[in-house]
Amino acid sequence: MVVTKQISLESKGHCHIIDITPEVEKKLAEADVSQGTVTLFVTGSTAGISTIEFEPGLIADFQDMWQRNVPTDIPYQHDRAWGDGNGHSHVRASLLGASLVVPFSNKKLALGTWQQIVLVDFDNRPRSRQITAQIMGE
Repeated sequence: MVVTKQISLESKGHCHIIDITPEVEKKLAEADVSQGTVTLFVTGSTAGISTIEFEPGLIADFQDMWQRNVPTDIPYQHDRAWGDGNGHSHVRASLLGASLVVPFSNKKLALGTWQQIVLVDFDNRPRSRQITAQIMGE
């Protein structure tokens, strides 16, 4: 069986990290599937999905890592083409990736004790974000 659900949220941009684990668990609870996988996919090219221990120190470390590796204050060809100043956002999102697959059993996500699913919005402004959760299993 395949069940497709949508998660909608508002983000602040600028490497805003949002714990979406409770929303994914809610969508899984609503589905008539007890074991399988859930694929999460964020629409748009300036955000990504991953897992992380969602605690303030690691959130700051993660955000700092992006600034060190894909800085906001260097020239990007994309910015020349469109003038919207978010070339870094596209590069960061491409590196992180737009999707994640998480297995589940007995309607429980197979996440580690300190592991949460997060959306990271790299854009340079607030955004309305849509995440497709496709639940596959039996």
